[in-house]
Amino acid sequence: MPDAANLIAFALIALGMVLTPGPNMVYLISRSICQGPKAGLISLGGVALGFVFYMLCAALGITALVMAVPYAYDALRMAGAVYLGYLAWQALKPGGRSPFQVRELPQDSPRRLFAMGLMTNLLNPKAAVLYLSLLPQFIDPAKGSVLAQSVALGSLQIAISVTVNAAIAISAGAMAAFLGRHPTWLSVQRWLMGTVLAALAVRMATEARR
Repeated sequence: MPDAANLIAFALIALGMVLTPGPNMVYLISRSICQGPKAGLISLGGVALGFVFYMLCAALGITALVMAVPYAYDALRMAGAVYLGYLAWQALKPGGRSPFQVRELPQDSPRRLFAMGLMTNLLNPKAAVLYLSLLPQFIDPAKGSVLAQSVALGSLQIAISVTVNAAIAISAGAMAAFLGRHPTWLSVQRWLMGTVLAALAVRMATEARR
């Protein structure tokens, strides 16, 4: 097992990363506000499963193979960019609505919410790169099984991510009431969110493979 110093250092890095806005956070917040905190938490379950998938792949060495094949990585990266671009268009298109706007929506089933959360995470190659590049720095073969250390560190990252994102999903619902009382912010937020999503899509599509 990793020693205490490695666990603490890895936990601090994981905390800093989860607090940085990204596709997972955007999706969870928008879903929580559109359909309620419970829906956000169900979606978070899918996001967490995506992290488990990438963590196990990294621990077993499969992710290294995916990253070594340019076309496999590029396909995943472009799929993520297209998905972000779609979300940006939904916000910016004429007559588009803010993902934070209170409105009547068809209620997605728990299964669809979970699947969408999973897809959002799996289409973000940053998760795979995170485990491939970060985990090895905190693993010491002299301290026991490399697989066990990888799983322990990955589980710690998932626990931190789920805890922080759950708090965000629960509190995001309170934003709906505020935005309902200040309609001007809906338009401002819609354009801001659409611009951010579009920028993320362009960055992901043009980023060189590492």
